[in-house]
Amino acid sequence: MAILDDKDCALLAILQEEGDLPNLELARRVGLSPAATSRRVNRLRAEGVIEAIRAVVAPEAVGLVLEAFVLVTLADHSAEADARFARGVAQMPGVLRADSISGDQDALLHVAAATPQDLHRLVLALKRTGASRALTMLRLQAIKPPAPVPIV
Repeated sequence: MAILDDKDCALLAILQEEGDLPNLELARRVGLSPAATSRRVNRLRAEGVIEAIRAVVAPEAVGLVLEAFVLVTLADHSAEADARFARGVAQMPGVLRADSISGDQDALLHVAAATPQDLHRLVLALKRTGASRALTMLRLQAIKPPAPVPIV
């Protein structure tokens, strides 16, 4: 775990809300020189505190009007089967996120599709990666959208 001071915490809080903020403005907001700000951000990246800075695209704005959560149960639980499933899911553009979970199922996927047929094809593709069961739940609306990680 990285050791963060007040300036690091301020940088992280701002970048989580405004990742495209120019370095000069970021430096002004945290009270550092642009060079010191750049060094800190680069260190936070190198230490793995900042995983990525990217645009968050609204799926429906690009034609992906169906979102779903899929609980997957794998047919086999060997290391090879797990790796095959992970490789297969990583290659599926409709899978927005995939997590290994505890409980009766093995993975939870957040997926997006343009049509019900596309969603059906995605679920069938999961079977080819080793899924024996895929329980699909349509996402109706966000109650709480993804939030910044609280910085303590």
